[in-house]
Amino acid sequence: MPVENLNGLSAFVRAVEAGSFTGAARLLGTTPSAVSRSIARLERRLGIKLFRRSTRATVLTTEGKTYYERIAPLIRGIEEADKALTAPLAAVGKLRISLPGALGRILLDPLTKHLMARHPGLLLDMSVSDRHVDVIREGFDLVIRAGEIVDSALHARKLGDLPLVLVASSEYLSRYGAPKSVSDLGMHRHVRYILAGRVVPVTFADGVSVPLEGAFDADSGDAMRVAALNGLGIAQILKATVQEDLDAGRLCPVLPELALRTVPLHVLHGFGRNMPPRTKIFIDFVQKQLAQLMT
Repeated sequence: MPVENLNGLSAFVRAVEAGSFTGAARLLGTTPSAVSRSIARLERRLGIKLFRRSTRATVLTTEGKTYYERIAPLIRGIEEADKALTAPLAAVGKLRISLPGALGRILLDPLTKHLMARHPGLLLDMSVSDRHVDVIREGFDLVIRAGEIVDSALHARKLGDLPLVLVASSEYLSRYGAPKSVSDLGMHRHVRYILAGRVVPVTFADGVSVPLEGAFDADSGDAMRVAALNGLGIAQILKATVQEDLDAGRLCPVLPELALRTVPLHVLHGFGRNMPPRTKIFIDFVQKQLAQLMT
């Protein structure tokens, strides 16, 4: 349908709802004469009179009333659809998301308590696992992933860099002593992270990488945390996931004067530039939540 026909329909519906061409013009941000011309064109196209006009009133004809009852819901539907697609503050619809287990512990509470309360039309389908999912084949909308990006076909937005720390329980350090240097690490037991079947080495900010023997290996940050808390060894782990344990003294920093490399955190998606509002709102919320953990 030509754009001018749509304009005529909108002018007609607004004139009925406002009770006059002047009221319709005020709602549409135009002039009464422009509304009158639009409706006149619509009447010519339809071959009927929609209004009976006099100097005192504008009244719907029988045909006009019938036409209004059919057209008004359609016009409102078009306007609501436009608002749903363009409104920056409305998150509506379903998002299927893959989230690393360690970040799940941090993000699930604010996501379910705050984001979904603000946007009751938002539905979340969460997969909380360190497994690297196939975003497109498995039907995920968003994937939050720690580490370097290898899915070159996907669009990536960097959320920041998460710091790592070396930690151990006070029980472990009392039994085996605290390492004083990087070389001392080779004489200790370690809780190691496994990614894609490979051990992730301890790597310092200056690029020095230290391969270590493991007493406990896991592909889950949560499992590593439990093992470290129970005295199985020194763990290289995301600081954010053990900050409460460090503050409470359940875990102690190891070689805190030596900075470890940081872990880049990205969100991956296949939407391209045409990202639905719910997707952008979710990403912005997550980035804000994680900003305080990037130090």
